[in-house]
Amino acid sequence: MNNLTNRFFSRNPYILSLVLLVMMVVINRALQANLFEIGPLNGNLRVFTPAILMAIGQTFVIIAGGVDLSVGSILSMGTAILATQIPAEATPDVVIRALLLTFMAGILAGAVNGFGVTALRLQPIVTTYATSFIFAGIALRILPSPGGRLPRELTTFWRSPLQVTETFAIPNSIIAIAIVILLWILLTKTRYRQYLYATGSNADAAYSTGVRVNRIKFSTYVFSALFATLAALALTLGSGTGNPRAGDQMTLPSVVAVVLGGTALSGGQGGIIGSIIGALILGLIGNIISFANLDSWVRPLVDALIIIIALAIPAVIGLVRRAWK
Repeated sequence: MNNLTNRFFSRNPYILSLVLLVMMVVINRALQANLFEIGPLNGNLRVFTPAILMAIGQTFVIIAGGVDLSVGSILSMGTAILATQIPAEATPDVVIRALLLTFMAGILAGAVNGFGVTALRLQPIVTTYATSFIFAGIALRILPSPGGRLPRELTTFWRSPLQVTETFAIPNSIIAIAIVILLWILLTKTRYRQYLYATGSNADAAYSTGVRVNRIKFSTYVFSALFATLAALALTLGSGTGNPRAGDQMTLPSVVAVVLGGTALSGGQGGIIGSIIGALILGLIGNIISFANLDSWVRPLVDALIIIIALAIPAVIGLVRRAWK
């Protein structure tokens, strides 16, 4: 029985977070009666999607034993490029070129982070903290102040749910997240998944067994930047404009969402499912504060409590495991 319990929690580290998510949904439903109607549901998920995508990218880095503090600046850089390169009258060719440029810039940013951590052997927290200022500066150079206007066709496509039947529609954000989850499931069937977790658990031991640790770590920063760029695309399509400071307050929540979802900061454990749950919890808490008309000072207090809870979750899981012995 003990072995089964330990195996269950090790394979599903986000169980406690799932319980917390259900609680947040119940409270939101009490404050917002039409929470599950397609309009509010589509709007909420569209707002949550950038944070979810950033948390997914951050998960790769943290599983490998690192952390990426530049994701917010990469998102800001992405929105700045999109807003300046896709005018309201843009043709499909212009849109495609702008998307390619944006993702190339994001991947290059991730490569810079990966190079600093693996080739120069700098501490991840120092490297990504330093590069965050570089990417933030680039964003402000490209777009000094919020502006730009994307083609209405693009923003309408993202904002409008996919109408399956006359009475049933699916938000595009759910489709996008489902595709990412499917890709993650496929990834877990490959050796890369084994190498990723081995690198985070014990990099030296992984290296001694033939794992190219530096390549794995490098790839995680590229993945993180790629998802931050996807988040920039989702945010820009949702707002229709660009903001060079859009990611300023999104880096720390991406880390908190990952930890809240059961991924250990020490590496070698977790997955994107938990990170998605964590990001949803943070988004729903923001909704609760908004609908409850709480004072402005409450949000920083709640954020601090969330961080403490997120860091305490591994210890709570350990207590539960020992209680079952």
